Amino acid sequence: MASEAILRMGRRGFLGATGSLAAMPFLAGAGSQVMAQQAEAPNIAGAASVSGRRKLASLEVSSIGLGVQNMSRTYQTIIPPRPEMIKIIRTAFDRGVTFFDAAEAYGPHEVERILGEGIAPFRDSVVITSKFGWNIDLETGERRPGLNSRPDHVKLAVEGMLKRLRTDRIDLLYQHRVDPEVPIEDVAGAVKDLMAEGKVLHWGLSEMGLKTLRRAHAALPVTAVQSEYSMLWRGPEQEVLPLCMELGIGFVPWSPLGVGFLTGAIDANTRFAEGDIRRLETRFAPDNLPQNLALVNLLKSWAERKQATPAQMALAWLMAQRPWIVPIPGTTQMPHLIDNIGATAVQFTPDELAEFDTSLGAIQTKGARLPESVQVFSGVEAPEKA
Repeated sequence: MASEAILRMGRRGFLGATGSLAAMPFLAGAGSQVMAQQAEAPNIAGAASVSGRRKLASLEVSSIGLGVQNMSRTYQTIIPPRPEMIKIIRTAFDRGVTFFDAAEAYGPHEVERILGEGIAPFRDSVVITSKFGWNIDLETGERRPGLNSRPDHVKLAVEGMLKRLRTDRIDLLYQHRVDPEVPIEDVAGAVKDLMAEGKVLHWGLSEMGLKTLRRAHAALPVTAVQSEYSMLWRGPEQEVLPLCMELGIGFVPWSPLGVGFLTGAIDANTRFAEGDIRRLETRFAPDNLPQNLALVNLLKSWAERKQATPAQMALAWLMAQRPWIVPIPGTTQMPHLIDNIGATAVQFTPDELAEFDTSLGAIQTKGARLPESVQVFSGVEAPEKA
């Protein structure tokens, strides 16, 4: 269905100075074939704007957000037109999106600049997030090996974020990955100082270990956790979501469309271009794709039944899991934005959700979600404070 050329938009690799892969996972827009398919998809009631709002702990946001990671570079050689990215951000706001997700590592730095410009006319009406934690030069944006959550570095990193985002505060600041050299209590202390200065309003963690989340929340109440979560990878259901429920923490899934897989952009004959991280993920290996496509077939059958698109069904399923889950699909294409927003109008009755989940539970996916060199940065526990 999708050729190698179409799929040259995978997640950016995060290449450390040592040459080892430390990837920053991100969502990619599908190619022109999929764009046309989604643009022609049937409109459903309410597809023009976001329906409803949700709360991440005490922070109220639109029921679906927009991840802007790809807006500086969707592939090593593809740079989206900046004016079009600004237009997408502003169209998202016009259609009810108030939750925008960025990070210093995206670009690095450049995505924050794009988001800052995009939201400038309505900054006070939206919630913006950014993330610290990778070892990135504060001035040049050079990616260096490993992680850095030393308190002094975190504070300087936030100063740079504020300038690039053209704002005086970060609404929700995440630790992008847990630093195995810095106690989480020290990180929380730095964020608490930033909160006292009014530069940060809420904080969260991404892909952390469970013990670290408990310690972080005890040191400074956590508003949201961010992790990969979709029908393609349901890992958070085992322990992370129950812990978030126990502690009253919201959950923000990244890659809610399975890096384009759940939109129907990939078929059994798809092969990925050099540099596309999906080429290294065994769940997309030729031997595993045919079995994993059962998920897409399920989505397509329900999309026809509900007069929606596969992407809308995948997002609607996520939102049906908990009222405090807010997915942040990313895109660099306007039709995909409109399609994703339409997911908020798709509703499951209790019987429909039970039927869907029964079918979903019968599907066993194959392969790992990330290369081991990337996976090692997830689930890390911070060292104990002396």
